[in-house]
Amino acid sequence: MFLAKVVGSVVSTHKVQSMVGQKLLVVEPYRLESASRDSLTTTGRTFISVDPIGAGEGDLVLISQGSSARFTEETKTLPIDCVVLGIVDKVHVEKLCVYNR
Repeated sequence: MFLAKVVGSVVSTHKVQSMVGQKLLVVEPYRLESASRDSLTTTGRTFISVDPIGAGEGDLVLISQGSSARFTEETKTLPIDCVVLGIVDKVHVEKLCVYNR
């Protein structure tokens, strides 16, 4: 799993039948800032993720990538490789809060 920030959405009116009705988000993975280890910073990449839980732009979310993205009840029949698994409230690293919603 990875932490990612929702930075946008994707609208696709023509798609395979199994993807009809699926909410698509643009997510940007984050990592712990390596020098100070007191904040999160972007990795500079973006992914398109299916969102079965209702995240919104600006939310920090947990994502799963690869074949494990299809291991949820909501996504087991979808042709995807990235899914939002949760909306993050807080992140603590070494007793320091690096993110607080």
